[in-house]
Amino acid sequence: QVQLVESGGGLVQAGGSLRLSCAASGRTFRAYSMGWFRQAPGKERDFVAGINFSWSGGSTYYADSVKGRFTISRDNAKNTVYLQMNSLKPEDTAVYYCAADSGLRVGAALPNEYNYWGQGTQVTVSS
Repeated sequence: QVQLVESGGGLVQAGGSLRLSCAASGRTFRAYSMGWFRQAPGKERDFVAGINFSWSGGSTYYADSVKGRFTISRDNAKNTVYLQMNSLKPEDTAVYYCAADSGLRVGAALPNEYNYWGQGTQVTVSS
């Protein structure tokens, strides 16, 4: 069982930056692929960014809407994954969720490929 706790959300003006953190419990963090998703009111939960489990090389991948602006990274010593968000836009406003995939797969980008979820953190970008 893995517990995920997000932090770092808040209110920021357009063009600003935020860094989200997701702390995971457990001893096998490096074996999990990690992802960030977001969900705006009335919309589906969308993939934002992913980082593959460390033994696969830990490569990263992004949704087209955030490519070049967001960066996902992980610190296995701290059992933490980060999402650095720069050049934020009002359309980035959503609840952001951290997720873990224990299935030793790469490139997971669908919500049903992740089996552990955090509680979410609100990100609001004002224009």
